[in-house]
Amino acid sequence: MSTPATTLYGIPNCDTVKRARAWLVGHEQHTTFHDFKKQGVPEARLDHWLTKLGWEALLNRKGSTWRKLDAAAQAGVTDRASARALMLKHASVIKRPVVEWADAQVTVGFAPQDWETRLG
Repeated sequence: MSTPATTLYGIPNCDTVKRARAWLVGHEQHTTFHDFKKQGVPEARLDHWLTKLGWEALLNRKGSTWRKLDAAAQAGVTDRASARALMLKHASVIKRPVVEWADAQVTVGFAPQDWETRLG
């Protein structure tokens, strides 16, 4: 029986995703990469992340995609439903990386110290 794999979701040219992927390889962690640009945002997984983490944790208000949105689009994100719709339309507004760990936990962002602890 095989161990469930860790899945890292993101965009390959994102510097944070690059660092996270390199860190995982350096720590010999088997990881599947899901490319938002090529494969899209899986709606069922997004719903799961929203439940686990909350929309505020997933929404990247510091990135260039958010800054390029007009003020009305930004102001329209006020709850889970509006954030979800925006994330499905513009995958780049999802904070990266989103990681579904083999133990079924979900994290967002790259936190090497936390990841070290997670791996024991």
